[in-house]
Amino acid sequence: MNTLTQAPVSTVLERLFADADASQALLMQQMGALSSEERAALMASARSADYQAFYTRAKAFHLAVSRKTGALLYMYARMTRARSVVEFGTSFGVSTLHLAAALRDNGGGLLISAEFESSKVAAARRNIAAAGLSDLVEVREGDAQETLAGGLPESIDLVLLDGAKALYPAVLSLLESRLHAGSVLVADNADWSPEYLEIVRSSGRYFSQALHEDVEVSVRL
Repeated sequence: MNTLTQAPVSTVLERLFADADASQALLMQQMGALSSEERAALMASARSADYQAFYTRAKAFHLAVSRKTGALLYMYARMTRARSVVEFGTSFGVSTLHLAAALRDNGGGLLISAEFESSKVAAARRNIAAAGLSDLVEVREGDAQETLAGGLPESIDLVLLDGAKALYPAVLSLLESRLHAGSVLVADNADWSPEYLEIVRSSGRYFSQALHEDVEVSVRL
């Protein structure tokens, strides 16, 4: 069974990817008007005021994973037979649907997803419901450093990091004690978080590899 390629999930994803393509073009136009220093300040700042301001301004943009990355998320979740997944950065729910579809095909489980922007939380919940996956997903609204600080599964099989890049190390620190040998970390746009890359590549706790489109995949040793 492949929930990902069947309606209603496939229908919702087709719509979301079309919307994401349109919003991505506009975002690239706006980002292109910034200097490299300004882009770095927006993407890499760990100051609460900075990343909250950026994601508030970007609330109309999907900031979604690509189709290829979405497919990889589904595959990793299936390969690991994941039952417990944590996602940092829900946005409109594209990656969430890929992961939840894998949980459905694995026989069930729970995906906890954290999103800062309230309008995106509402939209993601609608999209998840339209895809028939609400029973597998809990979307937590607010700063992930607070919403993921408690109430997590004892063991986490897969983590997706796709929120504010500078917070990747902080979010990982909240989850790391619950990772087991074989737990998978997928970090989108990981090059914007050199501190995170240092952890997964040099700490000795992970085997890590850069994949396509600035995606870092790491396995807990």
